[in-house]
Amino acid sequence: MAQSVYDFKVKDINGQDKSLADFKGKYLLIVNVASKCGFTPQYEGLEKLHKELSGKAEVLGFPCNQFGKQEPGDEAEIKNFCSLTYDVSFPMFAKVDVNGSDAAPLYQFLKGEKPGFLGTEMIKWNFTKFLVDRNGEVVKRFAPTDKPEDIQKEISKLP
Repeated sequence: MAQSVYDFKVKDINGQDKSLADFKGKYLLIVNVASKCGFTPQYEGLEKLHKELSGKAEVLGFPCNQFGKQEPGDEAEIKNFCSLTYDVSFPMFAKVDVNGSDAAPLYQFLKGEKPGFLGTEMIKWNFTKFLVDRNGEVVKRFAPTDKPEDIQKEISKLP
């Protein structure tokens, strides 16, 4: 049974296996992203956060098509969109489900560690964010409406 996010292996956007243990010692902001969502402009703030907190924190993007079919493309299309539209340089991963019986094990863990409003585990929409501390423990869950710049202020206060 997983004790921290470091226990998980995921596929990156190029289909390669990646251990989240590679990020030990950094704060992580794990986000389910989509290219055709009203919150998609948050990519800009997420990239800014990634650059400004380089070495201290990492943003990890997990494309998801479960909300309004707002991430219809394949990994190559997603990678191209993120690069050309928002110059994304933070790690992006293969498309995942975040809810339901096919939810990625990482997301099952994240939701169990930090349930949402009134204890519901279900993720309500794209750009839900989970902040993970340097020990791999989930410390906070943020709503899609929480802006990356506000989260950056919180991360900056952490030791």
